[in-house]
Amino acid sequence: MFNYDAPADLLQNKVILVTGAGSGIGRTAALTYARHGATVILLGRTISKLEAVYDEIENNGWPQAAIYPMNLEGAREQDYASLAATLEREFGHLDGLLNNAGLLGELKPIAQYDAETWHRVMQVNLNAPFLLTRELLPLLRTAEQASVIFTSSTVGHEGRANWGAYSVSKFATEGLMQTLADEEDGISQVRINSLNPGATRTAMRATAFPAEASDASAPPEEIMPLYLYLIGKDSLGVSGKAFHAQR
Repeated sequence: MFNYDAPADLLQNKVILVTGAGSGIGRTAALTYARHGATVILLGRTISKLEAVYDEIENNGWPQAAIYPMNLEGAREQDYASLAATLEREFGHLDGLLNNAGLLGELKPIAQYDAETWHRVMQVNLNAPFLLTRELLPLLRTAEQASVIFTSSTVGHEGRANWGAYSVSKFATEGLMQTLADEEDGISQVRINSLNPGATRTAMRATAFPAEASDASAPPEEIMPLYLYLIGKDSLGVSGKAFHAQR
């Protein structure tokens, strides 16, 4: 596991947006960021799940979160522009963006892969992070220091049979991260990195590995040190890198 001991006030007065914040790693990251002082914008498609995370943050007395319902699969370009305008009006800047939401798709050979499913996976895993990051870059550039995290995968570094669109989307995510990091280098303080959570105990993991014991992979809480390191000030100057939470 990545070893990092985050100060309790690491994210005090920071505004951070987390996609897929209603469940799994996104939920845990949102709660973790809030516990360390951040105002977290909870973005996801299921309002009831976002409300549950919001309530947990409220009940713990952490900074009040904000809910922004959005279905990344069906969102249009204008929807991302509207989100950026809303955040600029309400907060004036953005200190962090965790592109966490994702779809697994089908686990089958490319020769048998359904084209509609392929497009759905690419829309959520690649096109949505591209559009969201593009629209939010102006707000991120206004922050004193800002961090963008793209969620990668082990199969986004080494292709594996039957992982189809998910694997390809994560390879593309690595390319997007590297390209953006190189473009921002020298013109802004925004640092951009990718994070591979590794085998983590989530619903997506259970779908991909139905025969795996429930305790065979790490719970999301155990990989949070890397999420905190990359979003906080201790990773200043680190950009264009691919990180692995469990190596």
